[in-house]
Amino acid sequence: MITIIDYKTGNLRSIQNMLKRIGYQSIISSNPDQIKEAEKLILPGVGSFDYGMEQLENEGLIDILNTKVLVEKIPILGICLGVQLFTLCSEEGQKKGLGWFNAKTVKFNSSKFEANQKIPHMAWSEIEANQKSKLFKDMPENPRFYFVHSYHLSTEIQDEIAASATYGYKFIVALEKENIIGVQFHPEKSHKFGLQVLKNFVENY
Repeated sequence: MITIIDYKTGNLRSIQNMLKRIGYQSIISSNPDQIKEAEKLILPGVGSFDYGMEQLENEGLIDILNTKVLVEKIPILGICLGVQLFTLCSEEGQKKGLGWFNAKTVKFNSSKFEANQKIPHMAWSEIEANQKSKLFKDMPENPRFYFVHSYHLSTEIQDEIAASATYGYKFIVALEKENIIGVQFHPEKSHKFGLQVLKNFVENY
């Protein structure tokens, strides 16, 4: 069963509806016993980094997530705030992240923006995908995704960068390491491109 983790931060029903459109049932849950039985996990989220970590702590989910992801190697997809929580920390807050990626979440450097560009990055943007990534297999032509964010991913580990985009400058929009996958954009708002990403996650990991 695909389990969408409910920690009071995001577009849960939208993701569930997108999965249903491609033929997959899922449950939305914050119950550790149900999460224990998950075959695949999705951690969505919107909002601030510290709030997201606090919600995971308040729901008692950090230990079970570490077990499922790091020990059992269950595939997990982080979306927007979800993937940011996979990093070590964020310039947005004080709390430590889950630390599954040796990466940080950093604020957009507006000094590199063009005159009409602002924070947050709120737009459809084309991406440049790593051809090795199974997450972007069989994409429709000119893949583009919907973004709403003021912070982005940063890492020096090139092998873990699954995709990038440009907004003022080139930045990372997807990370991938074994069973841990994350995207900064919103597949649930990205029409056929988002559907293909979710399909690839379910079928290829």
